[in-house]
Amino acid sequence: MKVQLHKAHPWHGISIGEKSPEIITSFIEMVPADHVKYEIDKASGYRKVDRPQKFSNIIPALYGFVPQTYCGETVADRANERTGRTDIIGDGDPLDICVLTERNITSGDIIVEAIPIGGFRMIDKNEADDKIIAVMAKDEIYSKWKDILDCPEPLINRLRHYFLTYKNIPGESTAIVEITETYGREEALEVIKRSVKDYDKSFRSHLDLGM
Repeated sequence: MKVQLHKAHPWHGISIGEKSPEIITSFIEMVPADHVKYEIDKASGYRKVDRPQKFSNIIPALYGFVPQTYCGETVADRANERTGRTDIIGDGDPLDICVLTERNITSGDIIVEAIPIGGFRMIDKNEADDKIIAVMAKDEIYSKWKDILDCPEPLINRLRHYFLTYKNIPGESTAIVEITETYGREEALEVIKRSVKDYDKSFRSHLDLGM
């Protein structure tokens, strides 16, 4: 077994997985117990405090990103195609993911194998900010769900509500983000493939990933 002596950068140094896009590696930044918003520092790869959660919004699933993905031109093209718009651009971040599990995982900064079952096409101002929805591989309960249509509607509504409100300030009526589509497994796989293509175009030739 090859042993890595130094911590890999979560975005660039961890493989998306040999069975991608059907089964993908997810790097978890936040868990439902977190009252602080954590995210990866892109330069160092360490998890940092982005900000305390301003209000009562609590992420209702494991939340993080898919390593070696990037929301660039190809992901934006898909968002423009599906919404009929022409002004959407990629948000310049790795592809976000929510991982559902019936287990109580209490800390982030971990790697989870996940099976995509759908997602939200979220537009943050004019930036494509898709949220892939997945189930944790080998989860005794949730791994039986193969498509977002298998999920109880209240669970999907809870996720939608979080993303539609977590940036809002009470008293302000202007929505900061919008979800234009809730899509199923096949579209989620398409978005993942496009994010990998964007990553390869933007980073692959500049990084020695050691894979």
